[in-house]
Amino acid sequence: MTTENQVEYALDKPVDFVIVGSGSAGGILAKELSTGGFSVVVLEQGPFREAKDFSHDEFDVFMMSELSGGAAHPDNQTFRDDESKVAEIQRTQGPAPAMYAPGVGGASVHFSANFWRLREIDFNERSVLGAISGTNFADWPITYDELEPYYTKVDWEIGVSGAPGPFDSPRSKPFPVPPLPIKSSGALLEKGAKALGLHAQAAPMAILSKPHNGRPACINCGYCMGFGCEVGAKSSTLAAMIPQAQASGNCEIRANCAVYELATGTNGKMSEVLYIDPQGNQRAQQARAVIVAANGAETPRLLLNSANAAHPDGLANSSGFVGRNLMYNSHANLSCTFEHPLNDYKGVQCTRIVHDYYESDPARGFYGGGGFDARPFLHATPIMYALLGQPPGTKQWGTEFKDQLAHNFNHQMTISCGATSLPLDRNNITIDPTLKDPWGRPSLRVTYRDHDDDLATARFLQSVAEEVVDAAGAIQQWSHEVEPQRGGPHLLGTCRLGNDPQTSVVDRYHRSHDISNLFICDGSSMVTSGRGQPTMTIMALAFRAAEHIAAAARANEI
Repeated sequence: MTTENQVEYALDKPVDFVIVGSGSAGGILAKELSTGGFSVVVLEQGPFREAKDFSHDEFDVFMMSELSGGAAHPDNQTFRDDESKVAEIQRTQGPAPAMYAPGVGGASVHFSANFWRLREIDFNERSVLGAISGTNFADWPITYDELEPYYTKVDWEIGVSGAPGPFDSPRSKPFPVPPLPIKSSGALLEKGAKALGLHAQAAPMAILSKPHNGRPACINCGYCMGFGCEVGAKSSTLAAMIPQAQASGNCEIRANCAVYELATGTNGKMSEVLYIDPQGNQRAQQARAVIVAANGAETPRLLLNSANAAHPDGLANSSGFVGRNLMYNSHANLSCTFEHPLNDYKGVQCTRIVHDYYESDPARGFYGGGGFDARPFLHATPIMYALLGQPPGTKQWGTEFKDQLAHNFNHQMTISCGATSLPLDRNNITIDPTLKDPWGRPSLRVTYRDHDDDLATARFLQSVAEEVVDAAGAIQQWSHEVEPQRGGPHLLGTCRLGNDPQTSVVDRYHRSHDISNLFICDGSSMVTSGRGQPTMTIMALAFRAAEHIAAAARANEI
């Protein structure tokens, strides 16, 4: 269903909910509230694509960033690694510092779909380990047991393939479909892990191994990470949630609409959402309640840009925590080649993961934990492989280069490590004082430098990966040094949940502490970072938030 057949609401008549953003959280909130009988308008900055719009055009997707806002960084995000510096646009230093995907479905459209739940320890780690000096390390206001039913809703309603692993937290239901078939990289990870006494398990993936909920199974095309799925097997909110929201007759998706301000009325509550429509006109949609689900960078930017006389520091920001505690997760990679062909470019990215080092261990001398998987990574497609897949120091031209490309492309894999990030005041989203985006909105400014413990954790996991691939029989391995990050797609923690209005932005049900009909739910809600794959938790939080928001609305408590 596209927008021409959906319901249309008048601007001057309040709808029950305006939702800003349609990604991993916004798409779920739209579906849950509209199918629950509420009138919903979703304002999405990017386009409304359909499955038929996705291609395997590697140049368009990677070089031109077709699914992530364009290669020229038109939104003018700036970056600095210290607040004493002037932030600059990273024109020649890689992608934007806040990487996300404008468009209906958000980043769930092009993610690799590696889908880990958090565990019990993630929710109470501060109580278990104690304070970490110089950080805002804190417990969540909810527990794993409280969120588990909503993880299960994600499994079954979004669609997750998998099987329980040896360290997994309890589940109330099994996976709806079995794991995806193991690839060569998964088999080699399993071999190396077993030799070291580690435990490889089937990777839980938001890609269907069998038909489910009227959607088809994966066709093993290999174009997963960075690409949209043309058959609908990848469990994006575009594929799994938005069609149900529109079919309810209660949800209007307005794509290519850039929200620039959230307005409050004379009673101090949210009254309307101001945005620029596809024709460049300024519009205002009246609403009884507003939910911001724009991602962990755009959500704080919008709140800060909506400052007014009653809220001079930005909406929902009496604590000063809006934009603070940005967490990217820490990362490391290792590449390796094997004697025999792997054909790893085929199929999904990941089929096996290792979580033996998920929990923090004081014996390591630093905080942090994580896991790793085996995948082709950016080497699944030929252009990216030619540009980024070779060992450091390799000539980028000539016969030797061509021969190495021809041989290694089919003999190579990557171990990808994901780990914790600590919440810090110094890592934040603020408003750039000079630059604006194409819609005239003040641009976001990212200030970020990884905590030393986060870098140490990433280096530790990389060292374990070296041992694993050696035990698996790799004939060559190489890696790049783990260095402070200058950007990332995991945008977490900037409007955290909490019981204390002095140290959090929203309560345990995602309601702003300051404005009773303003809700925030996306990666910004997370209190800690998890171990590297946050999307499933964002989706579970959205299902839980929708249930409580709907109950409050029916009880006239908004």
